[in-house]
Amino acid sequence: MKSYSFAPIASNDSEILILGTMPGTKSLELNQYYGHKQNNFWKFIFIILNEDSSTDYEVRKEILKKNKIAVWDVLQYCERIGSLDTAIKNEIANDFESFLKQHPNIKTILFNGQKAHAFFKKYVHLKNPYQLYTLPSTSPANAGKTFDSKLSEWKIIADLRNQS
Repeated sequence: MKSYSFAPIASNDSEILILGTMPGTKSLELNQYYGHKQNNFWKFIFIILNEDSSTDYEVRKEILKKNKIAVWDVLQYCERIGSLDTAIKNEIANDFESFLKQHPNIKTILFNGQKAHAFFKKYVHLKNPYQLYTLPSTSPANAGKTFDSKLSEWKIIADLRNQS
């Protein structure tokens, strides 16, 4: 199945960019980043940012923007059956050079999982130095770590926000 990523969630003053690999089947169906109910991304964001939980996607996007966090995917396009990153083939990366020029306040890039980081390293060659952190995937397919263990690593977002 051919899959295309979504437009980024970002504001002009975004300072942190969180990158996934490519939206999964449920996310594509809902037209929402991290749309699968069992994906912990939004739970982590609400906990880390000390925000009230919401299932309203517009509210979720505004919380990210208010906290100067952008979300996008490394890949613009791929072919994949199902939602597993290991099934991705014939991939094309997003245009990070243009995106980062348009968002000059971004200094930190967080990867939602090892595969996002691997695809980024394969296709993206940035001239400017960025802080890069690979975090455990929030996907329900990543069962190798507990919720609390993953959340602990994702709390770096709070530390990074306090630095700015």
